[in-house]
Amino acid sequence: MLPDRPGRAPLPGLTHAGGSPAAGSSRGEMQLAPLPFYRKLCYAIGGAPYQMTGNALGFFLQIFLLDVVQLEPFHSSLILFLGRAWDAVTDPAVGFLISKSPRRRLGKLIPWIVSSTPFGVVFYCLVWSTPSDTMPVSLKFLWYLTMYCFFQTSMSCYHVPYSSLTMFLGGNQRDRDSATAYRMGVEVFSTLVGSGIQGQIVGWYHASMMKSCSVPNGTLYNSTFPGLTDTLENTRKAYVIASVVLGSLYCMACLILFLGVKEQPGPLSPLGKTQLPFFHSLRIILGHLPYVWLLGGFLFMSLAFQVVASLSIPFWQWFLVRFGKKTAVFVGLSLIIPALIVITLVRHNFLLFVFMVILAGCSMAVLYLLPWSMLPDAVDDFRLKNPNYLNLEAFFYSFYVFFNKFAGGLSLGISTMSLHFAGYRASDCTHNPSVILTLQILMAPVPITLLLIAMAILRFYPIDEERRKQMRVEMEAASNWVKNENPGETKP
Repeated sequence: MLPDRPGRAPLPGLTHAGGSPAAGSSRGEMQLAPLPFYRKLCYAIGGAPYQMTGNALGFFLQIFLLDVVQLEPFHSSLILFLGRAWDAVTDPAVGFLISKSPRRRLGKLIPWIVSSTPFGVVFYCLVWSTPSDTMPVSLKFLWYLTMYCFFQTSMSCYHVPYSSLTMFLGGNQRDRDSATAYRMGVEVFSTLVGSGIQGQIVGWYHASMMKSCSVPNGTLYNSTFPGLTDTLENTRKAYVIASVVLGSLYCMACLILFLGVKEQPGPLSPLGKTQLPFFHSLRIILGHLPYVWLLGGFLFMSLAFQVVASLSIPFWQWFLVRFGKKTAVFVGLSLIIPALIVITLVRHNFLLFVFMVILAGCSMAVLYLLPWSMLPDAVDDFRLKNPNYLNLEAFFYSFYVFFNKFAGGLSLGISTMSLHFAGYRASDCTHNPSVILTLQILMAPVPITLLLIAMAILRFYPIDEERRKQMRVEMEAASNWVKNENPGETKP
Protein backbone atom coordinates (compact mmCIF):
# COMPACT_ATOMS: atom_id res chain seq x y z
CA MET A 1 0.00 0.00 0.00
CA LEU A 2 1.30 3.48 -0.82
CA PRO A 3 2.07 5.42 2.38
CA ASP A 4 -0.51 8.11 3.21
CA ARG A 5 1.90 10.95 3.97
CA PRO A 6 3.73 13.80 2.27
CA GLY A 7 7.30 13.23 1.27
CA ARG A 8 6.83 10.04 -0.71
CA ALA A 9 8.91 9.92 -3.89
CA PRO A 10 7.02 10.44 -7.17
CA LEU A 11 5.95 7.32 -8.98
CA PRO A 12 8.13 6.30 -11.92
CA GLY A 13 6.72 7.21 -15.30
CA LEU A 14 4.65 10.14 -13.97
CA THR A 15 5.05 13.79 -14.82
CA HIS A 16 4.24 16.79 -12.67
CA ALA A 17 3.79 19.46 -15.29
CA GLY A 18 1.56 17.82 -17.87
CA GLY A 19 4.48 16.59 -20.00
CA SER A 20 4.86 13.26 -21.75
CA PRO A 21 5.20 10.15 -19.61
CA ALA A 22 8.51 8.42 -19.35
CA ALA A 23 9.52 6.35 -22.34
CA GLY A 24 8.24 2.84 -22.28
CA SER A 25 5.60 3.47 -19.63
CA SER A 26 2.83 2.37 -21.96
CA ARG A 27 4.38 -1.07 -22.51
CA GLY A 28 3.02 -3.93 -20.44
CA GLU A 29 -0.01 -1.91 -19.30
CA MET A 30 -2.10 -3.63 -16.65
CA GLN A 31 -5.46 -4.68 -18.09
CA LEU A 32 -8.15 -3.90 -15.54
CA ALA A 33 -11.26 -6.06 -15.46
CA PRO A 34 -14.16 -4.27 -17.18
CA LEU A 35 -16.89 -2.85 -14.98
CA PRO A 36 -19.94 -5.15 -15.19
CA PHE A 37 -23.27 -3.77 -16.32
CA TYR A 38 -25.08 -4.62 -13.08
CA ARG A 39 -22.61 -2.59 -11.05
CA LYS A 40 -23.02 0.43 -13.31
CA LEU A 41 -26.80 0.12 -13.03
CA CYS A 42 -26.81 -0.29 -9.25
CA TYR A 43 -24.48 2.67 -8.93
CA ALA A 44 -26.70 4.75 -11.22
CA ILE A 45 -29.85 3.92 -9.24
CA GLY A 46 -28.12 5.22 -6.11
CA GLY A 47 -28.24 8.72 -7.61
CA ALA A 48 -32.05 8.72 -7.78
CA PRO A 49 -32.74 10.07 -4.25
CA TYR A 50 -30.77 13.27 -4.80
CA GLN A 51 -32.59 14.10 -8.03
CA MET A 52 -36.06 12.92 -6.98
CA THR A 53 -36.11 14.96 -3.80
CA GLY A 54 -34.18 17.87 -5.31
CA ASN A 55 -36.51 18.20 -8.28
CA ALA A 56 -39.63 17.89 -6.14
CA LEU A 57 -38.26 20.63 -3.89
CA GLY A 58 -37.25 22.72 -6.89
CA PHE A 59 -40.67 22.47 -8.53
CA PHE A 60 -42.98 22.58 -5.54
CA LEU A 61 -41.33 23.98 -2.41
CA GLN A 62 -41.72 27.57 -3.55
CA ILE A 63 -45.39 26.94 -4.40
CA PHE A 64 -45.86 25.05 -1.12
CA LEU A 65 -44.45 27.84 1.00
CA LEU A 66 -46.31 30.61 -0.84
CA ASP A 67 -49.71 29.06 -1.56
CA VAL A 68 -50.13 26.21 0.96
CA VAL A 69 -48.27 27.45 4.03
CA GLN A 70 -49.05 31.01 2.85
CA LEU A 71 -45.77 32.59 3.89
CA GLU A 72 -44.80 35.94 2.45
CA PRO A 73 -42.44 35.84 -0.59
CA PHE A 74 -39.74 37.48 1.54
CA HIS A 75 -39.82 34.66 4.13
CA SER A 76 -40.05 32.02 1.41
CA SER A 77 -37.02 33.41 -0.42
CA LEU A 78 -35.01 33.50 2.81
CA ILE A 79 -35.80 29.84 3.50
CA LEU A 80 -34.79 28.78 0.00
CA PHE A 81 -31.60 30.82 -0.07
CA LEU A 82 -30.42 30.23 3.51
CA GLY A 83 -31.19 26.51 3.25
CA ARG A 84 -28.91 26.16 0.24
CA ALA A 85 -26.35 28.57 1.64
CA TRP A 86 -26.12 26.26 4.65
CA ASP A 87 -24.38 23.87 2.25
CA ALA A 88 -21.50 26.35 2.21
CA VAL A 89 -20.73 24.78 5.59
CA THR A 90 -22.08 21.25 5.31
CA ASP A 91 -20.79 20.07 1.92
CA PRO A 92 -17.10 20.97 2.35
CA ALA A 93 -17.29 19.94 6.00
CA VAL A 94 -18.76 16.55 5.11
CA GLY A 95 -16.18 16.12 2.36
CA PHE A 96 -13.38 16.80 4.83
CA LEU A 97 -14.87 14.49 7.49
CA ILE A 98 -15.12 11.71 4.91
CA SER A 99 -11.49 12.21 3.89
CA LYS A 100 -10.51 11.94 7.57
CA SER A 101 -12.62 8.86 8.26
CA PRO A 102 -10.97 5.41 8.21
CA ARG A 103 -11.80 2.61 5.82
CA ARG A 104 -14.07 0.06 7.49
CA ARG A 105 -15.28 -3.42 6.57
CA LEU A 106 -17.99 -2.07 4.26
CA GLY A 107 -15.65 0.55 2.85
CA LYS A 108 -15.12 4.23 3.50
CA LEU A 109 -17.91 5.88 1.50
CA ILE A 110 -20.81 3.42 1.62
CA PRO A 111 -21.22 3.56 5.44
CA TRP A 112 -21.81 7.31 5.14
CA ILE A 113 -24.42 6.75 2.43
CA VAL A 114 -26.33 4.07 4.34
CA SER A 115 -26.26 5.72 7.77
CA SER A 116 -27.47 9.09 6.44
CA THR A 117 -30.47 7.65 4.57
CA PRO A 118 -32.93 7.33 7.52
CA PHE A 119 -32.25 10.91 8.59
CA GLY A 120 -32.66 12.17 5.03
CA VAL A 121 -36.05 10.46 4.65
CA VAL A 122 -37.40 11.72 7.99
CA PHE A 123 -36.35 15.32 7.45
CA TYR A 124 -37.63 15.28 3.87
CA CYS A 125 -41.09 14.31 5.13
CA LEU A 126 -40.93 16.97 7.83
CA VAL A 127 -40.17 19.65 5.23
CA TRP A 128 -43.60 18.99 3.69
CA SER A 129 -45.54 18.84 6.96
CA THR A 130 -47.55 21.90 8.01
CA PRO A 131 -47.60 23.33 11.55
CA SER A 132 -50.80 24.66 13.04
CA ASP A 133 -52.24 27.81 11.49
CA THR A 134 -52.22 29.39 14.93
CA MET A 135 -48.41 29.22 15.05
CA PRO A 136 -46.79 32.65 14.72
CA VAL A 137 -45.23 33.46 11.36
CA SER A 138 -41.76 33.72 12.93
CA LEU A 139 -42.02 30.17 14.30
CA LYS A 140 -43.27 28.85 10.97
CA PHE A 141 -40.29 30.47 9.30
CA LEU A 142 -37.91 28.87 11.80
CA TRP A 143 -39.62 25.47 11.44
CA TYR A 144 -39.22 25.29 7.69
CA LEU A 145 -35.74 26.77 7.71
CA THR A 146 -34.60 24.23 10.33
CA MET A 147 -36.16 21.21 8.62
CA TYR A 148 -34.80 22.32 5.26
CA CYS A 149 -31.29 22.76 6.67
CA PHE A 150 -31.42 19.37 8.43
CA PHE A 151 -32.50 17.72 5.19
CA GLN A 152 -29.73 19.45 3.23
CA THR A 153 -27.19 18.24 5.80
CA SER A 154 -28.48 14.66 5.53
CA MET A 155 -28.39 14.86 1.74
CA SER A 156 -24.80 16.14 1.88
CA CYS A 157 -23.87 13.08 3.95
CA TYR A 158 -25.46 10.95 1.21
CA HIS A 159 -24.52 12.68 -2.02
CA VAL A 160 -20.91 13.73 -1.33
CA PRO A 161 -19.74 10.14 -0.69
CA TYR A 162 -22.05 8.84 -3.44
CA SER A 163 -20.62 11.16 -6.10
CA SER A 164 -17.08 10.44 -4.84
CA LEU A 165 -17.77 6.74 -5.36
CA THR A 166 -17.31 7.36 -9.11
CA MET A 167 -13.56 7.18 -8.53
CA PHE A 168 -13.78 3.80 -6.76
CA LEU A 169 -16.05 1.65 -8.93
CA GLY A 170 -13.18 -0.23 -10.58
CA GLY A 171 -12.49 -0.56 -14.30
CA ASN A 172 -10.67 1.99 -16.45
CA GLN A 173 -11.31 5.56 -17.55
CA ARG A 174 -13.81 4.53 -20.23
CA ASP A 175 -15.74 2.38 -17.72
CA ARG A 176 -15.90 5.33 -15.36
CA ASP A 177 -17.28 7.59 -18.09
CA SER A 178 -19.81 4.92 -19.00
CA ALA A 179 -20.91 4.57 -15.37
CA THR A 180 -21.30 8.34 -15.20
CA ALA A 181 -23.51 8.25 -18.30
CA TYR A 182 -25.68 5.55 -16.72
CA ARG A 183 -25.89 7.63 -13.57
CA MET A 184 -26.88 10.78 -15.45
CA GLY A 185 -29.52 8.88 -17.40
CA VAL A 186 -31.09 7.56 -14.20
CA GLU A 187 -30.83 10.96 -12.53
CA VAL A 188 -32.54 12.72 -15.44
CA PHE A 189 -35.29 10.10 -15.32
CA SER A 190 -35.48 10.59 -11.56
CA THR A 191 -36.18 14.28 -12.01
CA LEU A 192 -39.26 13.30 -13.99
CA VAL A 193 -40.22 10.70 -11.38
CA GLY A 194 -39.88 13.18 -8.52
CA SER A 195 -41.82 15.99 -10.13
CA GLY A 196 -44.26 13.54 -11.75
CA ILE A 197 -45.21 11.70 -8.55
CA GLN A 198 -45.45 14.93 -6.59
CA GLY A 199 -47.45 16.58 -9.36
CA GLN A 200 -49.89 13.69 -9.72
CA ILE A 201 -50.59 13.57 -5.99
CA VAL A 202 -50.87 17.29 -5.25
CA GLY A 203 -51.86 18.63 -8.68
CA TRP A 204 -55.58 17.89 -8.35
CA TYR A 205 -55.78 19.73 -5.05
CA HIS A 206 -54.01 22.76 -6.47
CA ALA A 207 -56.50 22.71 -9.34
CA SER A 208 -59.33 22.66 -6.81
CA MET A 209 -57.84 25.67 -5.08
CA MET A 210 -57.62 27.50 -8.39
CA LYS A 211 -61.31 26.87 -9.04
CA SER A 212 -62.02 28.88 -5.91
CA CYS A 213 -60.62 31.94 -7.69
CA SER A 214 -63.96 32.48 -9.41
CA VAL A 215 -67.47 32.33 -8.01
CA PRO A 216 -70.73 32.29 -9.99
CA ASN A 217 -71.18 36.05 -9.93
CA GLY A 218 -67.70 36.56 -11.35
CA THR A 219 -66.15 38.10 -8.26
CA LEU A 220 -62.64 37.10 -7.32
CA TYR A 221 -61.70 34.78 -4.51
CA ASN A 222 -60.69 36.20 -1.14
CA SER A 223 -59.27 34.63 1.97
CA THR A 224 -62.74 34.10 3.49
CA PHE A 225 -64.23 32.21 0.54
CA PRO A 226 -66.26 29.19 1.83
CA GLY A 227 -64.67 25.78 1.28
CA LEU A 228 -61.11 27.10 1.04
CA THR A 229 -60.10 25.71 4.42
CA ASP A 230 -61.20 22.19 3.51
CA THR A 231 -59.37 22.34 0.17
CA LEU A 232 -56.23 23.69 1.82
CA GLU A 233 -56.19 20.92 4.43
CA ASN A 234 -56.54 18.26 1.73
CA THR A 235 -53.69 19.85 -0.20
CA ARG A 236 -51.48 19.76 2.87
CA LYS A 237 -52.26 16.06 3.41
CA ALA A 238 -51.45 15.37 -0.23
CA TYR A 239 -47.99 16.90 0.18
CA VAL A 240 -47.32 14.64 3.16
CA ILE A 241 -48.42 11.55 1.19
CA ALA A 242 -46.18 12.53 -1.73
CA SER A 243 -43.21 12.94 0.62
CA VAL A 244 -43.76 9.46 2.08
CA VAL A 245 -43.90 7.91 -1.42
CA LEU A 246 -40.66 9.60 -2.50
CA GLY A 247 -39.07 8.74 0.85
CA SER A 248 -39.84 5.06 0.24
CA LEU A 249 -38.19 5.22 -3.19
CA TYR A 250 -35.22 6.96 -1.50
CA CYS A 251 -34.76 3.93 0.80
CA MET A 252 -35.11 1.42 -2.06
CA ALA A 253 -32.46 3.20 -4.16
CA CYS A 254 -30.04 3.23 -1.23
CA LEU A 255 -30.60 -0.50 -0.65
CA ILE A 256 -29.90 -1.32 -4.31
CA LEU A 257 -26.69 0.72 -4.19
CA PHE A 258 -25.59 -1.01 -0.98
CA LEU A 259 -26.20 -4.50 -2.38
CA GLY A 260 -24.80 -3.95 -5.87
CA VAL A 261 -21.70 -1.75 -5.48
CA LYS A 262 -18.41 -2.44 -3.71
CA GLU A 263 -15.66 0.12 -3.28
CA GLN A 264 -12.52 -0.57 -5.31
CA PRO A 265 -9.42 1.37 -4.15
CA GLY A 266 -6.80 2.24 -6.76
CA PRO A 267 -3.03 2.86 -6.85
CA LEU A 268 -3.32 6.62 -6.31
CA SER A 269 -6.54 6.38 -4.27
CA PRO A 270 -6.12 3.84 -1.48
CA LEU A 271 -9.27 5.03 0.35
CA GLY A 272 -7.28 5.68 3.47
CA LYS A 273 -7.40 8.43 6.06
CA THR A 274 -5.86 11.72 5.03
CA GLN A 275 -3.51 13.43 7.46
CA LEU A 276 -3.87 16.94 6.05
CA PRO A 277 -5.70 19.67 8.00
CA PHE A 278 -8.83 21.29 6.54
CA PHE A 279 -7.39 24.55 5.25
CA HIS A 280 -4.29 22.86 3.87
CA SER A 281 -6.53 20.47 1.93
CA LEU A 282 -8.65 23.39 0.75
CA ARG A 283 -5.60 25.33 -0.45
CA ILE A 284 -4.27 22.29 -2.29
CA ILE A 285 -7.41 21.46 -4.26
CA LEU A 286 -8.31 25.09 -5.02
CA GLY A 287 -4.76 25.56 -6.28
CA HIS A 288 -5.31 22.93 -8.98
CA LEU A 289 -6.07 24.95 -12.11
CA PRO A 290 -8.19 22.43 -14.11
CA TYR A 291 -10.46 21.95 -11.10
CA VAL A 292 -10.89 25.69 -10.58
CA TRP A 293 -11.86 26.33 -14.22
CA LEU A 294 -14.25 23.39 -14.20
CA LEU A 295 -15.76 24.49 -10.89
CA GLY A 296 -16.39 28.00 -12.19
CA GLY A 297 -18.05 26.77 -15.36
CA PHE A 298 -20.16 24.29 -13.42
CA LEU A 299 -21.35 27.00 -11.03
CA PHE A 300 -22.68 29.25 -13.78
CA MET A 301 -24.25 26.37 -15.70
CA SER A 302 -26.00 25.16 -12.56
CA LEU A 303 -27.11 28.66 -11.69
CA ALA A 304 -28.57 29.13 -15.16
CA PHE A 305 -30.63 25.92 -15.21
CA GLN A 306 -31.86 23.58 -12.48
CA VAL A 307 -34.68 21.77 -14.28
CA VAL A 308 -33.93 19.23 -17.01
CA ALA A 309 -36.72 17.58 -19.03
CA SER A 310 -35.05 15.22 -21.49
CA LEU A 311 -33.54 11.75 -21.76
CA SER A 312 -30.89 12.63 -24.34
CA ILE A 313 -27.97 11.45 -22.19
CA PRO A 314 -27.02 8.52 -24.54
CA PHE A 315 -26.63 10.89 -27.48
CA TRP A 316 -24.33 13.24 -25.53
CA GLN A 317 -22.33 10.28 -24.23
CA TRP A 318 -21.70 9.23 -27.85
CA PHE A 319 -20.98 12.82 -28.85
CA LEU A 320 -18.38 13.41 -26.13
CA VAL A 321 -16.63 10.12 -26.96
CA ARG A 322 -16.60 11.01 -30.66
CA PHE A 323 -15.70 14.72 -30.49
CA GLY A 324 -14.40 15.32 -26.96
CA LYS A 325 -15.86 16.75 -23.79
CA LYS A 326 -15.02 20.42 -24.30
CA THR A 327 -16.62 20.37 -27.75
CA ALA A 328 -19.75 18.72 -26.33
CA VAL A 329 -20.04 21.44 -23.68
CA PHE A 330 -19.95 24.29 -26.20
CA VAL A 331 -22.27 22.63 -28.74
CA GLY A 332 -24.79 21.52 -26.13
CA LEU A 333 -25.00 24.79 -24.23
CA SER A 334 -25.17 26.86 -27.42
CA LEU A 335 -28.31 25.04 -28.57
CA ILE A 336 -30.35 26.21 -25.63
CA ILE A 337 -29.94 29.96 -26.22
CA PRO A 338 -32.30 30.27 -29.24
CA ALA A 339 -34.67 27.80 -27.55
CA LEU A 340 -34.96 30.00 -24.47
CA ILE A 341 -35.61 33.10 -26.55
CA VAL A 342 -38.39 31.41 -28.54
CA ILE A 343 -39.99 29.82 -25.46
CA THR A 344 -40.15 33.22 -23.77
CA LEU A 345 -41.48 35.24 -26.71
CA VAL A 346 -43.66 32.85 -28.76
CA ARG A 347 -47.12 32.38 -27.29
CA HIS A 348 -49.46 31.22 -30.07
CA ASN A 349 -47.46 28.66 -32.05
CA PHE A 350 -47.84 25.42 -30.14
CA LEU A 351 -45.77 23.20 -32.46
CA LEU A 352 -42.84 25.62 -32.45
CA PHE A 353 -43.10 25.90 -28.68
CA VAL A 354 -43.00 22.09 -28.25
CA PHE A 355 -40.02 21.77 -30.61
CA MET A 356 -38.06 24.41 -28.69
CA VAL A 357 -38.87 22.76 -25.36
CA ILE A 358 -37.51 19.47 -26.72
CA LEU A 359 -34.39 21.24 -28.03
CA ALA A 360 -33.87 22.97 -24.70
CA GLY A 361 -34.26 19.70 -22.83
CA CYS A 362 -31.75 17.92 -25.07
CA SER A 363 -29.28 20.75 -24.65
CA MET A 364 -29.69 20.86 -20.90
CA ALA A 365 -28.78 17.19 -20.64
CA VAL A 366 -25.24 18.51 -21.14
CA LEU A 367 -25.53 20.14 -17.73
CA TYR A 368 -26.07 16.72 -16.21
CA LEU A 369 -23.59 14.60 -18.11
CA LEU A 370 -20.57 16.73 -18.98
CA PRO A 371 -19.60 18.42 -15.69
CA TRP A 372 -19.79 15.16 -13.75
CA SER A 373 -17.94 13.34 -16.52
CA MET A 374 -15.19 15.98 -16.58
CA LEU A 375 -14.67 16.11 -12.82
CA PRO A 376 -12.91 12.70 -12.55
CA ASP A 377 -10.45 13.89 -15.19
CA ALA A 378 -9.60 16.94 -13.08
CA VAL A 379 -9.15 14.72 -10.02
CA ASP A 380 -6.90 12.32 -11.97
CA ASP A 381 -4.84 15.25 -13.20
CA PHE A 382 -4.41 16.43 -9.61
CA ARG A 383 -3.40 12.98 -8.37
CA LEU A 384 -0.79 12.60 -11.12
CA LYS A 385 0.71 16.03 -10.48
CA ASN A 386 0.49 15.75 -6.67
CA PRO A 387 1.22 12.11 -5.76
CA ASN A 388 2.15 13.12 -2.22
CA TYR A 389 -1.44 14.09 -1.37
CA LEU A 390 -3.78 11.12 -1.10
CA ASN A 391 -7.45 10.52 -0.19
CA LEU A 392 -8.78 13.98 -1.09
CA GLU A 393 -11.35 12.73 -3.63
CA ALA A 394 -14.34 13.36 -1.32
CA PHE A 395 -13.11 16.91 -0.75
CA PHE A 396 -13.08 17.56 -4.51
CA TYR A 397 -16.60 16.20 -4.91
CA SER A 398 -17.94 18.05 -1.88
CA PHE A 399 -17.32 21.46 -3.47
CA TYR A 400 -18.92 20.27 -6.70
CA VAL A 401 -22.02 19.17 -4.78
CA PHE A 402 -21.99 22.43 -2.85
CA PHE A 403 -21.93 24.61 -5.96
CA ASN A 404 -24.75 22.60 -7.51
CA LYS A 405 -26.96 23.00 -4.43
CA PHE A 406 -25.90 26.58 -3.80
CA ALA A 407 -26.68 27.58 -7.37
CA GLY A 408 -30.12 25.99 -7.11
CA GLY A 409 -30.87 27.77 -3.84
CA LEU A 410 -29.53 31.06 -5.12
CA SER A 411 -31.63 30.84 -8.29
CA LEU A 412 -34.77 30.06 -6.28
CA GLY A 413 -34.01 32.77 -3.76
CA ILE A 414 -33.38 35.38 -6.46
CA SER A 415 -36.54 34.44 -8.36
CA THR A 416 -38.72 34.49 -5.24
CA MET A 417 -37.25 37.78 -4.04
CA SER A 418 -37.76 39.26 -7.51
CA LEU A 419 -41.44 38.26 -7.37
CA HIS A 420 -41.68 39.86 -3.94
CA PHE A 421 -40.42 43.20 -5.22
CA ALA A 422 -42.62 42.86 -8.33
CA GLY A 423 -45.69 42.69 -6.11
CA TYR A 424 -46.58 38.99 -6.21
CA ARG A 425 -49.23 37.88 -3.70
CA ALA A 426 -50.26 34.26 -3.11
CA SER A 427 -53.95 35.21 -2.85
CA ASP A 428 -54.08 36.89 -6.28
CA CYS A 429 -55.81 35.03 -9.11
CA THR A 430 -54.37 37.39 -11.72
CA HIS A 431 -50.99 39.09 -11.62
CA ASN A 432 -49.95 42.60 -12.53
CA PRO A 433 -47.73 43.33 -15.57
CA SER A 434 -44.60 43.78 -13.43
CA VAL A 435 -44.87 40.16 -12.21
CA ILE A 436 -45.25 38.89 -15.81
CA LEU A 437 -42.25 40.97 -16.96
CA THR A 438 -40.15 39.69 -14.06
CA LEU A 439 -40.92 36.09 -15.03
CA GLN A 440 -39.96 36.78 -18.66
CA ILE A 441 -36.62 38.31 -17.63
CA LEU A 442 -35.85 35.35 -15.35
CA MET A 443 -36.80 32.94 -18.14
CA ALA A 444 -34.41 34.05 -20.89
CA PRO A 445 -32.03 37.03 -20.44
CA VAL A 446 -30.71 35.91 -17.04
CA PRO A 447 -29.92 32.25 -17.89
CA ILE A 448 -28.52 33.18 -21.32
CA THR A 449 -26.12 35.65 -19.70
CA LEU A 450 -25.03 33.06 -17.15
CA LEU A 451 -24.56 30.47 -19.89
CA LEU A 452 -22.28 32.77 -21.86
CA ILE A 453 -20.20 33.37 -18.71
CA ALA A 454 -19.94 29.60 -18.14
CA MET A 455 -18.84 28.99 -21.73
CA ALA A 456 -16.23 31.77 -21.46
CA ILE A 457 -14.80 30.18 -18.31
CA LEU A 458 -14.74 26.67 -19.77
CA ARG A 459 -12.86 28.01 -22.78
CA PHE A 460 -9.78 27.97 -20.51
CA TYR A 461 -10.33 24.46 -19.14
CA PRO A 462 -6.96 22.82 -19.88
CA ILE A 463 -7.83 19.09 -20.08
CA ASP A 464 -8.59 18.16 -23.67
CA GLU A 465 -8.73 14.71 -25.27
CA GLU A 466 -4.98 14.65 -25.84
CA ARG A 467 -4.33 15.26 -22.15
CA ARG A 468 -6.93 12.59 -21.25
CA LYS A 469 -5.08 10.00 -23.33
CA GLN A 470 -1.81 10.99 -21.72
CA MET A 471 -3.32 10.69 -18.24
CA ARG A 472 -4.63 7.22 -19.07
CA VAL A 473 -1.11 6.08 -19.92
CA GLU A 474 0.30 7.65 -16.75
CA MET A 475 -2.38 6.04 -14.54
CA GLU A 476 -1.69 2.63 -16.08
CA ALA A 477 2.03 3.15 -15.50
CA ALA A 478 1.28 3.95 -11.85
CA SER A 479 -0.82 0.78 -11.56
CA ASN A 480 2.03 -1.31 -12.97
CA TRP A 481 4.51 0.30 -10.59
CA VAL A 482 2.35 -0.41 -7.56
CA LYS A 483 1.74 -3.96 -8.75
CA ASN A 484 5.48 -4.60 -9.10
CA GLU A 485 6.32 -2.95 -5.76
CA ASN A 486 3.53 -4.79 -3.90
CA PRO A 487 3.11 -8.16 -5.66
CA GLY A 488 0.94 -9.58 -2.86
CA GLU A 489 -1.49 -6.66 -2.75
CA THR A 490 -5.05 -7.16 -4.02
CA LYS A 491 -5.66 -5.76 -7.45
CA PRO A 492 -8.04 -2.79 -7.70
